Amino acid sequence: MPTVLFILGWRLYFYSNESLEPIHIHAEKGDMECKFWILTEEIEIKEAFAYNMAVSDKKQIKKIIYQHFDLIVDAWNSYFNK
Repeated sequence: MPTVLFILGWRLYFYSNESLEPIHIHAEKGDMECKFWILTEEIEIKEAFAYNMAVSDKKQIKKIIYQHFDLIVDAWNSYFNK
C-alpha cells in the first residue's frame, strides 16, 4: 500500500494490487475515507466513493489532490509501470 503523500492529516495512497484499474488515489483522515479517479486527459478528478465525510472535508481533499495532481500521476506511473 504505497503512500504518496501525508498532508494536513490526510494520507494519500493506492493499493499495490490495483494496477489494472485506471489511475486513482485513496485518502484517509481519522475515520474518513475516499477514492478519486484521476482523469489525466481532462486534468480532472471524479469521486469514486466517500465515507463519513462532510462537504468541507471533500472540498479540502479535492483541493489537495488538484494541488498534487502531477505528483500523484507520477507516483502511480513509477510504481505500476516499472
